[in-house]
Parts: sequence; structure tokens; C-alpha cells
Amino acid sequence: MTSASSPQTSTDTTATAPASQPPVTAPPAAEARPVAREHHGHTFTDDFDWLRDKESDEVIAHLQAENAHTDAVTADQEPLRQAIFGEIKAHTVETDLSVPSRRDGWWYFSRTEEGQQYTVQCRVKASDTGDRQADWTPPVIEPGVAVEGEQVILDGNAEAEGQPFFSLGGLAVSRDARLLAYAVDHAGDERFTLRIRDLTTGEELADEIPNVSYGIAFDATGTRVFYTVPDDSWRPYRILAHTLGTSVEQDQLLFQEDDPGMWSGFGLSADRTELLISVGNSEVAETLAMDLPETAEAPLGELRMLVSRDLGLLHGVDPVTLDGQRHYVIVHNKDFTAEDEEHGPAPAPNNMVSLAARETVTDPRFWRTVVGHSETTKVDGAAVTATHLALEVRRETTPRTVVLPLTGLATEHQADPVEPDFGEELYSCELAGAPFESPFLRLAYSSWITPSQVLDFDVASGELHQRRQVEVPGHDPDQYLVERWWAPADSSQMAGAGGRPVAIPLTVIRRRDTEWDGTNPCVVYGYGSYEMSMDPALSVARLSLLDRGVVYVVAHVRGGGELGRGWYDDGKKLAKKNSFTDFVDATRFMAQSGWVDPDRIAAMGGSAGGLLMGGVLNLAPELYRACVAQVPFVDTLTSILDPDLPLSALEWEEWGNPIEDPEVYRYMQEYTPYENVRAVDYPAVAAVTSLHDTRVLYVEPAKWVQQLRRTVTSDQSRALADGGAPIVLKTEMDGGHGGASGRYRAWEDRAWDYAFLLTALGATELL
Repeated sequence: MTSASSPQTSTDTTATAPASQPPVTAPPAAEARPVAREHHGHTFTDDFDWLRDKESDEVIAHLQAENAHTDAVTADQEPLRQAIFGEIKAHTVETDLSVPSRRDGWWYFSRTEEGQQYTVQCRVKASDTGDRQADWTPPVIEPGVAVEGEQVILDGNAEAEGQPFFSLGGLAVSRDARLLAYAVDHAGDERFTLRIRDLTTGEELADEIPNVSYGIAFDATGTRVFYTVPDDSWRPYRILAHTLGTSVEQDQLLFQEDDPGMWSGFGLSADRTELLISVGNSEVAETLAMDLPETAEAPLGELRMLVSRDLGLLHGVDPVTLDGQRHYVIVHNKDFTAEDEEHGPAPAPNNMVSLAARETVTDPRFWRTVVGHSETTKVDGAAVTATHLALEVRRETTPRTVVLPLTGLATEHQADPVEPDFGEELYSCELAGAPFESPFLRLAYSSWITPSQVLDFDVASGELHQRRQVEVPGHDPDQYLVERWWAPADSSQMAGAGGRPVAIPLTVIRRRDTEWDGTNPCVVYGYGSYEMSMDPALSVARLSLLDRGVVYVVAHVRGGGELGRGWYDDGKKLAKKNSFTDFVDATRFMAQSGWVDPDRIAAMGGSAGGLLMGGVLNLAPELYRACVAQVPFVDTLTSILDPDLPLSALEWEEWGNPIEDPEVYRYMQEYTPYENVRAVDYPAVAAVTSLHDTRVLYVEPAKWVQQLRRTVTSDQSRALADGGAPIVLKTEMDGGHGGASGRYRAWEDRAWDYAFLLTALGATELL
């Protein structure tokens, strides 16, 4: 196979010195235009703040020059990129479909066709024979073969034609199956336009609502559509109801949240009789409800408080009817059964589950416990059907699903939870759908090396029905090995619960034929923010790393949610540095493991994981040969100090508020990557971003790259394949936070990232 440098084989894992590459041409140098930022007696001079004006022709020209420089510097990697793209393509069934999901009288599914970038949304009529098992068993539909009566309701390829970008922000069908509501983004800035289509004629209705956020839903009558509007900082804050055939100016405002630190959203109850409005952030939430009318003539009900923010709870609410009476299942993080006058309710950081009657739901003294708090298992959420309650839980780092019947719930007759059994140790089993009337729960099962499966769990018998296993041509799971390692957090600024030493969970993935000889290349990946967990899932693209001898490590650092709420709390706000030191300690642990070559380790992370990359490089740049930072949040303090930037006020719950709190300012100033670049050797760095990203602005990596180039002492004059450490910026000019749209473009992006790392590691040939 053609590659960008010398061969790497399983019998000789020492990289052969590549042929000398021509010197790297001088990169674009942005002019220094100092701007002073003063807070809490500290002044920071920012020479490159002018790059944030993306309406400026000068800024666009600079970004284009950076792209041209990056293309030139990495041109020798093009054969490897093509090879990796081909491997991803070869491992992917390009003509494929999803497992049909039933909604009312139809089965809905999506098709992907070879050569097409986007999915096609389809449906086919369902049968009602009276046999619930048969009626809820999805039809067998073949890839590339249309079935009798199949209808295309939305073709993403047609919607994207002639557009630089395409993304859906929501899709909903009216209960009578006649109307489709969908929200589309053609810029990548996550501001969508809501449109309505008549599925009986294919015509678009005159109703069109610009500037909406994610999530749309019809009421039961199909005459109203609910949607959310973002404010100028992209925070969803208004929830409205649009009556079809009327002007947008007449839309009814249902709720408005004026606190800039709170996010709003909505959903329908499982039986679709109530609208639930959720408000909150990472530390407190509020839930309100509205009864939905059954006729178009009847007005919407009044909003009712269910769980007030005054209780200081993080929680989720699911309505359920038991013995003819309305109740609410509440997943929450305080134990009111252990409340006392002096200290109030006891903390339940891993959440517990309670049941509340409609009449007394606002008073937690009347809540009845369904599942108590556990130190080892975290309850992440719930879903209800007509007969059962499903709980999404996390135990030993991995997500699982447990189920119990509604009969006897929160009484002495409550049944024990049942959990589907699987053969692997490190896996993910998550809810993928819980249709209210169905006898099945739809589950998504995956592991690090096993192709994902779609399963229907029979809640009555406990039997699992495999509806689909994703086909990955040419992939043999038995060729790979996954292990859980634990790295000591030697650099931690705090001990764990009870003062115990902290151990960082690592997922270590490699080929079985990898030898324990200390010569293998290694890629360490991390995220570590917002309580998001890096859960088991097979990545087809990752196979291109493993098949070149890379030992791939996921460092589950603090700030994520893998080990419960405490693991998150120990990596946020004034404990954020733990995320960085955990990643460094994990890298050192791997370097000393005897499995990898300490001189052939690379790092990778995106978004808040890009902040992790910037922080880690400032702490211990000598540990890494290369780093890919995807949409990296590296000018953290500047962004959080500006409440007018997208979502900044919401971020105060994650990082603290440096505007009001001098201690938070000082702490963030100590770790924010852009302000802490050191004059020492750094590894090769690729910063990848998108011009229209509203979550992490392109200006952050653009400034960071300039600061790196003028500060670090590493050799930027030689090509990557020649042992140099170039620093490059790659900007997708038509993309958003997730990069360019379309599956082939996504494959190209991942091939680019991996080719950069593999070239640096001298691991370009398949074993």
C-alpha cells in the first residue's frame, strides 16, 4: 500500500529514517496589534484579538493563507490520507438503512445510498393485527431495495443540493401522519429554519420560521408546532407554539427564561398528553408542565410547576399514569428522606429515583423512593412505557439499562430491576427508543471492537431480539484486544473520596499480535468536561490506527462522568487542572508500561478536549511527538470573560465566573492554554477548526497557533516526516462545530487527522 513514509512491520517496529523532506516554508504571521484586557488587577496583552472579526477580508485572507500553508506542509501525507479514506470506505456498507421504528401507524427508517453524502428519511405503513408482538416487530427491509408502499419523506441529498452545508435540527411527524416539520441549517451556525411539508402532496406549506434552535414537536391535533428560539448568544431561551396557517408574529409564547446562565428545552410525555419544559444548567434545574388539548379548538393549558429551581435539584421528570392516577418519575440528586432541620436533604450525587403524585409533586416530602442512592451506580435518566420503567445507569464506567414494571412501583410490591446480560466486560447498552405502546424497549449495544447492534428487549419475558448488527466488511473483532487499566493520579491536586489515592481508568485497545517490546506507537485520546463520558463504541476509522500497530488509549480523566458525579466535580471549576494532570499521568503510565515507545506517543482531543490538549502541551510537551487539537477551546479565559459570546454565561457553571470571582480568574489564568505557552520544545501541532463554529470560535485556535509559533523553541522548519515539529492551522470554511457536513467529508477529515499523527509516529504502513 502506498504510504507517506517508510514501512512499519510487526517484526521490526523501529521506524526507518525517512527520506529528507524539503524545508517547511515560512507560515503566515499575523501582525501583532496589542489589546489590553484588565480584570482583578491583572493585565493581559493580546496581540491577535483582531483575528476574531470574521467579516473582515483581511481575516479571511489570513485563514486562507493558513490553509494554503497547511496544504503545503502536509502535502506528503496525501497518499496516506487517501489510503485511510479507502480503508474507512472499505469497512463501511455504503448502501445501508436503519432499523425501522414505529410511530403511530407507520414504520420510520432512513436509507443511505452509495455515493450520497446524506441519509434519506423513509416510511412504510404498519399493520395492526391485534398481536402486539407481531405488530411491533419491525419489517425486514433490504438495503437498496424499495418496498411496496415505501414513501420518502425527506431526502437530505436533495435538501443539501447547491448548499455549502446541511444539517437537520429536528424532525417531527404529526399524529395523523400527514405533516412533516423539519428544521434545516445551511450555514453550520446551528440556527435553523423550521418548515412544514404536506406528506400527502409533497408540497411545502407557507409556514416558515427562521432562527430556531434544536427540537420541534407537533401537538396531538397536528395543528400546532412547538419550537425553541435562541438568544443572541445562542442560548435557547424562548419556547413558542405556532398554529399552522397563521403568521409567525401570532405565535404564542409559552415560556421565556431570562437568566443568562440557564438553558431551556422541551419535550412531550411518553403518552404525548403533556408538554414538559426543562430549564437548567449543570448544577440546578426546573421542570414545568402543560396539559395538551385533544382538539384544535381547545386552547393550550396553563403551565404548572412540577419541580422548582428553588429546591436546588438537578433532576429529570417523566410523567406516568398508575392505577388511573397521574404521577411523575423523578431522577434527582438530593435525598429528602434523609432531610434534617440543620443540614436539609442529604446529598445524592449519583442520583436516586422517586415517584410523586400530581397533587403533591411540588413538595418532595411526599415523594416515594423507587431506587435509593448508590455510591457505585449513577442513574443518568429514565423512560417510561405503558407498562414499564427503564433506567439508564452507569456502573464501573460503562452505561447500562435496567428495567422494572410499573406495577407496585414505590411500594413493598415493587419488583427487582432486570438488566440484559452481555458477554463483554467493557460495553455500552443504552436506550434507543421506548415507544409508549410497544412491548419492546429498543436498545443500542456496542463495544470498543464489536460492531453496534440494535436490540429489542421484551420487557415481559426478558428476551433479547437482535434486529440488526452493523456490518463492517473486513473487520474481525478477534484480531483486537480491549483492556481496562488504571493509572495512578500522581500529580493530582486533590485526593479522592475519603482522602484515598485517585486512579484514572484507561481503555487500552490494540491488535492481539502487538508485542510487549516497548516499540509500539501510541495515541492517547481524552475529553474530560461537562460530565460527558467516553463510552464504548466501535470506530471504523480507528481501525486504521490499530492496523498500523498503534496502541490506542482513551484516558477517562476527571471532568467526565465515567465514575459518577464525584468524578465530574473533581475536574471542573477550581479543580479543572485535575483533567490536565490526569491526562499527563495517564501518558506517563503508558510510557512506562513496556508496551509503547516513550518517543512515539501522540495526543488527540476536540472541543473541551481541545482545551485539554492545550493544557497538557503546556504542562508536559516533552511527552508527545504530535498533537491534533480539534475545534480546541484554547482561549478559555477570554471567551468566558465575554458574556456576549455564544453560550458564555452558561459556561460559568462549568468553569466558574471569572468576571465576578478573582479566585476563579486567577485559577483560569494559570491554565488557559493561549496565555501559558512556554519557550520550550513542543510537539508538532495541528489545530483543526471551522469558520462558522458557534461553540468554539475559530479565532481561538487561530490565535493559539500564532502564539505557539512565535514562542516555542521546537524545530518548525523541517517537515513532519523528517522529524520536524510544524504547527499548522486547518480551517473548514463552510463547517460548524462538527466540521464539514456529509459522511464522505467527515471521512476525509478523520483521514487527515490520523495521517498527521501516523506520519509523526512513523507508523504509516499497515502491519
